[in-house]
Amino acid sequence: MSDNIRLELTDEWDKVFPESNKVNHRKVTFSNRYGITLAADLYEPKNVGGKLAAIAVCGPFGAVKEQSSGLYAQTMAERGFLTIAFDPSFTGESGGTPRYMASPDINTEDFQAAVDFLSVQDNVDSGKIGIIGICGWGGMALNTASLDTRIKATVTSTMYDMSRVNANGYFDANDNPDDRYNARKALNEQRTKDFKSGSYELGGGVVDPLPEDAPFFVKDYYDYYKTKRGYHRRSLNSNGGWNKIGCMSFMNQPILCYSDEIRSAVLMIHGEKAHSCYFSKDAYKKLRGDNKEIMIIPGAVHTDLYDNMNVIPFDKIQSFFEKYLNE
Repeated sequence: MSDNIRLELTDEWDKVFPESNKVNHRKVTFSNRYGITLAADLYEPKNVGGKLAAIAVCGPFGAVKEQSSGLYAQTMAERGFLTIAFDPSFTGESGGTPRYMASPDINTEDFQAAVDFLSVQDNVDSGKIGIIGICGWGGMALNTASLDTRIKATVTSTMYDMSRVNANGYFDANDNPDDRYNARKALNEQRTKDFKSGSYELGGGVVDPLPEDAPFFVKDYYDYYKTKRGYHRRSLNSNGGWNKIGCMSFMNQPILCYSDEIRSAVLMIHGEKAHSCYFSKDAYKKLRGDNKEIMIIPGAVHTDLYDNMNVIPFDKIQSFFEKYLNE
């Protein structure tokens, strides 16, 4: 059931956020149904007995568990939940080759594998499992929630719909058949080039040095991924980025087709000033039921919801999970 590869897991604390003295932390591994072994950080509240509600966290897209997802997981563990933050297949400390690939199918499966793992832990109530998806993993979280009936509550934070942005470009600027054809043509030419060379060419992470005329959202990403605030040596966005062809399958594999059939609870959180806010607003319109909420944070930009403890509404996230994981 696994790829039988022994992962090299870092022993030292190498997160971009400080370690909490309120939780116990350890590394764990588990496999998805494709046999890829995933690496995760497990956080559990100290001095708490019995079976706990549990949360799996992933994202942002191109980040690692030592960045934003780990901060969310540790914070929610401080608030009484057992949590894991995991690296997706092909990235970070997780297994899977070739490296730096993304897949709407396999990455949705990664979330389901995290639920598998949580479901069998002795100190977890398997009927009380939720997920948090950040940035591109917000869209993946919704896709997983529409598929996995074990998930009782889902939170998305500063969500990206990776299918939409790959097919249509930012702000839907390339939402026409000609632009999509040209994008496909370039990607398939790259496939031939990669096959000839026997290796995959990287697309580059967040641009560095930062051009003076860069759009604000690029500056926003730079401020997180390329500075002491959020840089991590294993993060794709902080370094060489995805393979150039790594995300091409998103172009014709929409991940939110059945989001209107999600019966479990969903909370969507986004910054008012985030360039990406339209993803959450539009995705929310498709959701059905009185257990769906959207929370727009006044004045907040995209990466504020990565790590700004004065902006991320952890009180709301906690009360949301306490309400719906206990139903």
